[in-house]
Amino acid sequence: MRAHELILKKRNGHELTREEINYLIDGFVKGSIPDYQIAAWSMAVYFQGLSEEETIHLTESMVNSGDTIDLSPIPGCKVDKHSTGGVADTTTLILVPLVAAAGVPVVKMSGRGLGHTGGTIDKLEAIPGFNVELEIDSVVRLVKKTGAVIAGQTGNLVPADKKLYSLRDVTATVDIVSLIASSVMSKKIAAGADKILLDVKVGKGAFMKSQEQALELAKTMVKIGAGMNRETTALITNMDQPLGMAIGNALEVKEAILTLRGDLKGDLYDLSIELASEMLLMAKAVGDKAQAKALLIELIEKGRAIEKLVEIIENQGGNPGVVEDLSILPHASTITPVLASMDGYIWELDAEKLGRAAMVLGAGREYKEQSILLEVGVTLKKRIGDAVTKGECIADVHSMNSHNFDAALRIITDAVRIKAKKPREYPLVFGKIAN
Repeated sequence: MRAHELILKKRNGHELTREEINYLIDGFVKGSIPDYQIAAWSMAVYFQGLSEEETIHLTESMVNSGDTIDLSPIPGCKVDKHSTGGVADTTTLILVPLVAAAGVPVVKMSGRGLGHTGGTIDKLEAIPGFNVELEIDSVVRLVKKTGAVIAGQTGNLVPADKKLYSLRDVTATVDIVSLIASSVMSKKIAAGADKILLDVKVGKGAFMKSQEQALELAKTMVKIGAGMNRETTALITNMDQPLGMAIGNALEVKEAILTLRGDLKGDLYDLSIELASEMLLMAKAVGDKAQAKALLIELIEKGRAIEKLVEIIENQGGNPGVVEDLSILPHASTITPVLASMDGYIWELDAEKLGRAAMVLGAGREYKEQSILLEVGVTLKKRIGDAVTKGECIADVHSMNSHNFDAALRIITDAVRIKAKKPREYPLVFGKIAN
């Protein structure tokens, strides 16, 4: 078997076998097949696509390229959740303690932010002392103790995905549904959960810009789950405007805490309840959706959800006082209002542009090694469809220096559109796919 022959076979539109895909991925990880040949194979896949069977075989091969986490010592059904990336999406910080408070153990392996989308691990580091670097045995021990952990990718999980994504990123082969789906699902399966919930974002702030693209990705990932004996459910959710009102690491932690305390409602709260309900249903912890939602709302209102967050913070070395005293979180030196230019209705809050504005302020990174500022970002005062008057505050910019502020303000001004008439309303959840 030779890599050249397999590149040619895929280039000509033929299907590769499990053994052939294993040969390519194993050789790539070990270094016996050079980058340029895998780059050529990726481009062939870009134009010819992968069949359902090939996509499952690729995912399986990537899972087997490194370590996998055994969560069987943890009693109960473990349900993992993954978002395809968005702006002001702090659902993980809400879901993990909320679902754990309902008695379902949650092991959440999360990543750092890149580009206009935020990363859960970066957000958690806004909590003084919070340790996201845990070994696998520590993860299992803490989940058995408290029912929940949020940590960075641990061990040598799916090294094939890391290498392949880096190569795709520089060869214009990122936006291939089968490769995106394999990348996501390989990490979720290697992380050891019994069942997987996917939040597939669609809209201006998402990787998938159309519902057709999001549906294709959701169906592909659910099929991979079925092919690898993991119950998988996907919700397709709206990311035209930021999910929450806060964009930026410490700002989003504050919003998550306020939500768990029951002090804040809105799209972030509503989607968190929706996702958590699906996780409880998948774990068979409730009989139906109505029962799940009633339980989750009760856990927030009676303080059990925020108590669980305190436990998680304490177990991972953080300062639990942040839950009561939000001033412990990092905060920017300057807060500047952005004012409406006219009377009317908020017609557009472009999520990608607002995410980029926060990145320019220092909240995000353009490359993986770049340092970030935890305290900066943007807080919105309005949602799409809200009425505004000229001169009214529509957002606050939290900044640390005037140079970055000026650049961010230009992007925010371009991201916000006001019109005389009220826009059409769109749902928060467009649909559901399950295996």
